[in-house]
Amino acid sequence: MAEANSVTQTNDAGVDGASLRFDGLGKTFPDGTEALHDITFAVSKGEFVTVVGPSGCGKSTLLRIASGLDSQTAGSCEVDRANIGYVFQDATLLPWRTVRRNVELFAELHDMDESTKKKAVGDAIELVGLSGFENHHPRQLSGGMRMRVSLARSLVMRPPVFLFDEPFGALDEITRERLNEETLSLFANEGFAGLFITHSITEAVFMSTKVHVMSARPGTIVASYDIPFDYPRKPELRFDPAFAELSGEINQALRGAHT
Repeated sequence: MAEANSVTQTNDAGVDGASLRFDGLGKTFPDGTEALHDITFAVSKGEFVTVVGPSGCGKSTLLRIASGLDSQTAGSCEVDRANIGYVFQDATLLPWRTVRRNVELFAELHDMDESTKKKAVGDAIELVGLSGFENHHPRQLSGGMRMRVSLARSLVMRPPVFLFDEPFGALDEITRERLNEETLSLFANEGFAGLFITHSITEAVFMSTKVHVMSARPGTIVASYDIPFDYPRKPELRFDPAFAELSGEINQALRGAHT
């Protein structure tokens, strides 16, 4: 199959204000494996959209296409790739660099001037609650703290679009819930367009303005749910009957998506 054009780069939002848009997007690998089929949805500034789906359904591939690390073979992806935040499943820190030096990385790559960089890095470290740990190395940090460093590293550039590829999946439940809450605080402060990938329905409902359910490979959107709960979201929301009911509906859709 001939490869479609790579991600469209634009300095302006789409006509409907979307910061990130997939339109009929598909991905087929050279060996003939169809990973994604006819993906169509958008994410606007101030929206936090989560995709859940079975393992191997193409969720991470979707983020890689959005970031420009991979390309689609059908349809289109419209996004300004000049400044995208990307938080991976692993913190991907440089072990020989301190917290501050890791957070400085993207600012260095973008040739940010020294005074601006110093303030941006300090602000980002403070935002993720790591003040006082600037001179620690990754080996001296817990898993949750390393993910905070990863968040801070992207926050330095104040990206309008943030991609999250199951960033908290390897953490214990309490740490994961705490980082969910802290990420939503960052979302409230920064107002970015967020696209989040997770296997956890509870995490998806707690974090999101909208949840999309993806089918087994080839991944396509089989159900979508608007999440009605207001921000800020308190931890006890997870025990609300309406929260449990909506989580149950998404669970049933996800079970059907495995077939």
